[in-house]
Amino acid sequence: MAKGHRSQIKRERNAQKDTRPRALLSYARVSVQKACFVLDAIRGKDVEIALGILQYSPRYASALIKKLLESAVANAQNNLGMDTERLYVAECYANRGPTMKRIRPRAQGRAYRILKRSSHITVVLDEKR
Repeated sequence: MAKGHRSQIKRERNAQKDTRPRALLSYARVSVQKACFVLDAIRGKDVEIALGILQYSPRYASALIKKLLESAVANAQNNLGMDTERLYVAECYANRGPTMKRIRPRAQGRAYRILKRSSHITVVLDEKR
């Protein structure tokens, strides 16, 4: 158990908080594996280059991630007052979300299960030094 007053514990926890601009998309209807193909392409790139990659990528997840990246840029600009020219994609990852289970009828009265997977996608930006 932590020592100190409740307000002191909260102060210490907030001091360790990550203050980089981020955007989170929860319950995206795309599997983690398919989202990671797109996320791997933009990781570590400048925001302008990443937006260009996402604009011309043919994958479904690229449209979702493009909107998410634009939201993270807007958060950096409006909430933290950062310069958008110096931003780059510091981290981007997809975590597994809940899976919807559906039934597909098959021959001779059998039923096969269809798994409709979802994911939680996070984009974290940072300024170049």
